[in-house]
Amino acid sequence: MTGVLPRYAPLLLLAIAWEAVSRLGIVSPAALPPLDTVARAWVDLAVSGDLWANSVASISRGAAGLGLAIICGSAVGVLMAWYLPVRVVVNPIVQFFYPMPKSALIPVMVLWLGFGDASKVAVIFVGCMLPVTLSAFNGARGTEQVLIWSARSLGASRARVLWEVVLPSALPELSSGIRTALAFAFVLLVASELIVARQGLGYMIGFLGDGGVYDAMFAVVMTVAGLGFAADRGYLMLMRRVLAWRE
Repeated sequence: MTGVLPRYAPLLLLAIAWEAVSRLGIVSPAALPPLDTVARAWVDLAVSGDLWANSVASISRGAAGLGLAIICGSAVGVLMAWYLPVRVVVNPIVQFFYPMPKSALIPVMVLWLGFGDASKVAVIFVGCMLPVTLSAFNGARGTEQVLIWSARSLGASRARVLWEVVLPSALPELSSGIRTALAFAFVLLVASELIVARQGLGYMIGFLGDGGVYDAMFAVVMTVAGLGFAADRGYLMLMRRVLAWRE
């Protein structure tokens, strides 16, 4: 407990600064409502059920897109490192699309897939797949050749070396890429829902902001931040268990 408080002290200082700036009138309370007003708005949204319904919609979209990105990106990245023909074909495509702002894909996906969930899931999938692919590729390529040679000398097939040597070796690098993709998923989720959605946390932020209900808007923004923070902390705890063998 004593270690937790110093670690998260900056968040407490940020909350104090927010309250002071709003209460002292440095920023208009209409534009930056005090935290207690935001908290009351959050309770009202939670009691009405709007917050939960829209949270479920957003989490479902984000989980679907991110899950597909992890599965496909991990497979493509490892195959790029392990098979030269795959690398020759796929690597230029990955390098071309990686620097592009992924939010630019939103209108394209809407044009192709419509205004439903598919376009949001597709945007998250494409945006999150690229960092996963690159991290899997770098992790697999970083496998020590001595381990591969040792496994082959003991009679292991190429497929078995890939599964039992290369994949475990790539896990630490891959886990970093997945963590980056997790953050991208929240950014792309809210961005896509702000533009083309009738349900979701991003839609609520845009709708409440356009209506001037800023205390409720900030309550939803804080909900997104809380979900992202909880997802990141939970993922780190999971990775510590999965990679415990390294210690």
